[in-house]
Amino acid sequence: MTSKPKKVVLAYSGGLDTSIILKWLQTEYGAEVVTFTADLGQGEEVEPARRKAELLGIRPENIFIEDLREEFVRDYVFPMFRANTVYEGQYLLGTSIARPLIAKRQIEIARAVGADAVCHGATGKGNDQVRFELGYYALEPDIRVVAPWREWDFASREQLLDFAEKHQIPIAKDKRGEAPFSVDANLLHSSSEGKVLEDPALEAPEYVHQRTISPEDAPDRPTVIEIAFEKGDPVAIDGETLSPAALLARLNQLGHDNGIGRLDLVENRFVGMKSRGVYETPGGTILLAAHRGIESITLDGGAMHLKDEMMPRYAKLIYNGFWFSPEREMLQALIDKSQENVTGTARVKLYKGNATVIGRESPLSLYDQDLVTFEEGTGGYDQRDAAGFIRLNALRLRIEARRRTRLGPDGA
Repeated sequence: MTSKPKKVVLAYSGGLDTSIILKWLQTEYGAEVVTFTADLGQGEEVEPARRKAELLGIRPENIFIEDLREEFVRDYVFPMFRANTVYEGQYLLGTSIARPLIAKRQIEIARAVGADAVCHGATGKGNDQVRFELGYYALEPDIRVVAPWREWDFASREQLLDFAEKHQIPIAKDKRGEAPFSVDANLLHSSSEGKVLEDPALEAPEYVHQRTISPEDAPDRPTVIEIAFEKGDPVAIDGETLSPAALLARLNQLGHDNGIGRLDLVENRFVGMKSRGVYETPGGTILLAAHRGIESITLDGGAMHLKDEMMPRYAKLIYNGFWFSPEREMLQALIDKSQENVTGTARVKLYKGNATVIGRESPLSLYDQDLVTFEEGTGGYDQRDAAGFIRLNALRLRIEARRRTRLGPDGA
């Protein structure tokens, strides 16, 4: 029989579910609980989590509340966007990219306070349990992981509420009934899943959307902005230099106001099932378009195409929770090398749900107007050279065609 953990660092939101988990750790294991609440820009106050933890008997020195917004954007979101990362062609990985940072801080706190276990509130059906735990084990291979949703005997929401009442855990009125859908949010995105969204044939109700107005309600006049990049990362909007978190927040507001960044997706979870989610990534959607715009004039064609080939693998690694894996780090080194000359400014038009690049310039541009002009350019390109180039590339096709001719229509 595995011994009970003595001291546990819990990823704690202050909400009902993690409050139940906190009390369950105390009653089931008799463990000393350390709470960790991360401000990743989810749009809710995190200080109430401190008062809630104290109410549940957690000593002040065991309550950790940290503003990680700058680190989140600088060290996780921006490196991911250097790769133009999308999962299954559409999803900008807003939930996936937040989990490694939370896991890292939990492990660091566990080391600092001498905890022998960490705990998360992810269910046993989703991806987040995998992401958290792969992160834990990659950073601390012998750490004990407590996953209550896979361990406790509660079989219904009603039993959880009964447990909360028994232990005097405050229950908000809106928690009495079935929540219409679940929400996860951070500075990059919001995601909504479950309940009213479980039937993929039905359009999501408008009230589901957290971060954007409807494109139909967006202004009838476009908004044009300029985003400056240095080595693949955005650094300024309309000439104003901003920190990573402040810049993404500004793009989020611009995206919100123009109805940009909505996605209704049925995705393939790592655990094997399909799920339907409604995601909103307003600033990220604008950023992706602008970044590709700068890359289009600063990246060599071969480098760009190699990046595009590697991107789905990179996206899958992040989605599946392998941020701290050797292969992700190897791909990151390749991606970061490609960004050395991705510096310049993209002009983007925002209009009724669309972010469209309408101009791009860079002091390191590879675009040569003398080469591409239809007029007589001076770029050193001799059109007659194309004849030999085409003949060489056509050689194998001509050989194959001759074989087909020899064999006849039936291949005999």
